[in-house]
Amino acid sequence: MSTALSAQAALTALRTGNQRFVKDLRGDAGAARARRLELPQGQEPLAIILGCSDARVPAEIVFDQGLGDLFVIRVAGNIVAPSQVGSVEFAAEAFGTRLVVVMGHSNCGAVHATVEQLLRPSAERSRNLASIVNRIRPAVAGLVERGMQQDQEQLERQAVRANIRMSADHLRHGSEVLEQLIHKDGLMVVGAEYSLQSGEVDFFDVPATA
Repeated sequence: MSTALSAQAALTALRTGNQRFVKDLRGDAGAARARRLELPQGQEPLAIILGCSDARVPAEIVFDQGLGDLFVIRVAGNIVAPSQVGSVEFAAEAFGTRLVVVMGHSNCGAVHATVEQLLRPSAERSRNLASIVNRIRPAVAGLVERGMQQDQEQLERQAVRANIRMSADHLRHGSEVLEQLIHKDGLMVVGAEYSLQSGEVDFFDVPATA
């Protein structure tokens, strides 16, 4: 794929690829060898995906993309920490990629752990796991304050999207590099949720200008 792709064109390509995946019409894997031989010369990913580490949500498969098409950053709970911000900045600057997708998913274990910690606090967590929960916590705390803890299943569904929005907003407003690319070079950061049940990706947090 070419770096000449605009953010909107890349978004359309991802939507189309996900439709193929859902309908089990995925592209020809036989082209992988030829593509692999091209890649040592460089990469031109059409999109940067900040997704969850969950084994059930491999971005390349979900969007029916091939070698070199996506720059994927995976971390439990699709959280945004300095290393993730730096990775997004690197890809956007080095490769000219103009679409960033923060992709969470239904039944997210990291979100579930955060909800459990808020509703039933426990000290039995490693410092490293706690750092993930603590980054998701602000997205969940507001929902709990509004009384949604009465229905934990609904709370977790809403928390998944709140966490995606929070991560997307962090990228939009927490990096001077990305802010400049958004305002001057057409970079777009969108939020999306993958359904483990249907295989569909819902791009629900897309800037109004898109």
